[in-house]
Amino acid sequence: MNLIDPIVSAAAEIAAIRRDLHAHPELCFQEQRTADVVAAKLTEWGIPIHRGLGTTGVVGILKAGTSDKAIGLRADMDALPMQEFNTFAHASVHPGKMHACGHDGHTAMLLAAAKHMATERNFDGTVYLIFQPAEEGGGGAREMIKEGLFEQFPMQAVFGLHNWPGAAVGQFAVSAGPVMASSNEFKITIHGKGGHAAMPHFAQDPVAVAASMVQAFQNIISRNVKPIDAGVISVTMIHAGEATNVIPDSCELQGTVRTFSIPVLDLIEQRMRVVAEHTAAAFGLTCTFEFVRNYPPTINTAFEADFARGVMAELVGPERVSAQEPTMGAEDFSYMLLEKPGCYVFLGNGDGAHREMGHGGGPCMLHNPSYDFNDDLIPLGASYWVRLAERWLKP
Repeated sequence: MNLIDPIVSAAAEIAAIRRDLHAHPELCFQEQRTADVVAAKLTEWGIPIHRGLGTTGVVGILKAGTSDKAIGLRADMDALPMQEFNTFAHASVHPGKMHACGHDGHTAMLLAAAKHMATERNFDGTVYLIFQPAEEGGGGAREMIKEGLFEQFPMQAVFGLHNWPGAAVGQFAVSAGPVMASSNEFKITIHGKGGHAAMPHFAQDPVAVAASMVQAFQNIISRNVKPIDAGVISVTMIHAGEATNVIPDSCELQGTVRTFSIPVLDLIEQRMRVVAEHTAAAFGLTCTFEFVRNYPPTINTAFEADFARGVMAELVGPERVSAQEPTMGAEDFSYMLLEKPGCYVFLGNGDGAHREMGHGGGPCMLHNPSYDFNDDLIPLGASYWVRLAERWLKP
């Protein structure tokens, strides 16, 4: 690996910051302490900052030379509302809050890159260091954009990175096109007429209709969506009734829809609405259909993905750069890619063997209470950020 020596030398210092952030997790739009740490470090290293976009966002502005070219590098800062199972020294001190997705590590890698670039400034143009709040369901990227991120900090492209458990440390993955799915929620309330369970002919049973509806939704995927297009409809909650001998007045279905394209999402939403309303009507009932679109699909642009691949190959060798297998997970970096060219890449986090004594019994997977970021990634991810910015802004 062609890591940057000063970044390797400073890795322990940055790892200590990462562990401090892990011990003090903050949920979406509440990342005040985290933002304070980021802002203090950037200021210490002589990097001007802007605070407050998206409530707690921090943007560092690194300039060198005279070029108008600019690149954006983004790290997310928020934690998850989860109870941590780990008991090692840097485990969360806040019950019910945990860095279970590695955003503490993402922040640390970008800080390490910022420190090095502030000293060397081996580029001609501007690097915008985007420390974003509220990726975990809050749409922090969307909020930063609404409040003027790209107007105040004009850049030609924006790049993001996520650690990936199960992939080997030193293994990168990048591809053009969709790499993460859209995230959407639905709620369907079926309105029936309650009655005694022993006399169903006097009632209109919404539970039986719900069962038919759940089955019918899967036909949308298998018979309406083109087989080479991906889509998922998952009913994850069914709420009805309070007693075993009472047919309830209503039944509520909730769940998620995931797609890699907006046209497929449009089709699924339209078909779900028709199926729900007509299934209810076929049994003499009515329903209320609600569909909420959260994050759009994350779609990497071809030039930027190829550019990132070249940087990775120089850093770790082409044999350690693989194609990204698209995942039905979602990511709000997608909002940035709707506005600017760019790409979102994966960096292997290993198999969990890096965890210290006191880790939980579960696997080291994302959103798992036994997860911990692998600090060996800090010099690797930071070197990638530096080389990406230097190559993009080559004098």
